Amino acid sequence: MTSSPNPKLSAIIAVYLDALAVPIMYKRLVDVFHKLGVRYEIIFVNDCSPDNAREVLAEIAKEDQQVVVINHTRNFGSQNAFTSGMKIATGDAVILLDGDLQDPPEIIEAFYHKWREGGYQVVYGNRVRREANLSMQFLYKAFYRVFSRVAYVRIPLDAGDFSLLDRSVVDTLNALPENNRFMRGLRAWVGYSQIGVPYVRPERMFGHTTNSFIRNLAWARKAILSFSYFPLEIITWLALITVFLSLTGIVVQITLRLLLPTIAPSGFTTLIILILFMGGIQLLCLSIIGAYLAHIYDEVKRRPPYLVESILNDPRKINEEQIHHES
Repeated sequence: MTSSPNPKLSAIIAVYLDALAVPIMYKRLVDVFHKLGVRYEIIFVNDCSPDNAREVLAEIAKEDQQVVVINHTRNFGSQNAFTSGMKIATGDAVILLDGDLQDPPEIIEAFYHKWREGGYQVVYGNRVRREANLSMQFLYKAFYRVFSRVAYVRIPLDAGDFSLLDRSVVDTLNALPENNRFMRGLRAWVGYSQIGVPYVRPERMFGHTTNSFIRNLAWARKAILSFSYFPLEIITWLALITVFLSLTGIVVQITLRLLLPTIAPSGFTTLIILILFMGGIQLLCLSIIGAYLAHIYDEVKRRPPYLVESILNDPRKINEEQIHHES
């Protein structure tokens, strides 16, 4: 935690299909920062949004030099959008938010006071309730509890990407070499002193969410592959159970053949059932191994996690110009 009496905060907002929300997000963030009396920069990462977000962001950046806009060459996902912003953020602390206003900027005030007064390096939003249908609320809560049980690090329950990260944490995350990033998992993995701030997550203000049930399943799969070996352990248990059932079946078959030969199971149907059962177990095991291999393959290619097309009001260039002018 910085000891500066006037720290600088960097807000990083992942933008995708959020053109209508961007001006409101900008105004609410500025109001919060002015209320806190801090220096700030607002970094919007346009993850190749198909709406007119690019033009809206360019207009805001033209009017306010404290607004930075990063334009990606294509859609790389929110996790890489946050990574892109963190690489150029210059603040003493960094705040991660989604661009759809489901992460209320006003909660930053509570984040800030925990960081400054409580000595915490990570302050994350704890979603005590979502303004969504009951089935989705149940599925989200069920996932976080399952994920917390199977992960090899302690993952806070109901905590998304919305958080404040101290500069020391940001530098540590930026130094990690992996490309498949699950930010809330990495945030837990790096450690440091952490605390949650409860809040109610509202529904998306404009439009419809881009997360479908299938996309959420893919999201859960990525989280588990990144921070759990439990699927691999399932293979071991399946193998042990299958061996046990096979040995039991052998003993039962031999006993029935010797004592009750007329009722002993036999025939083509029994053989087909056994083959399908064993084949299903084998395919399940291969799919689990294949998922981990694909994860590894994606990492060893060492492709960059994102590509930047342009940056408006790049803070690194502004700092270099200030240093050159002062010298």
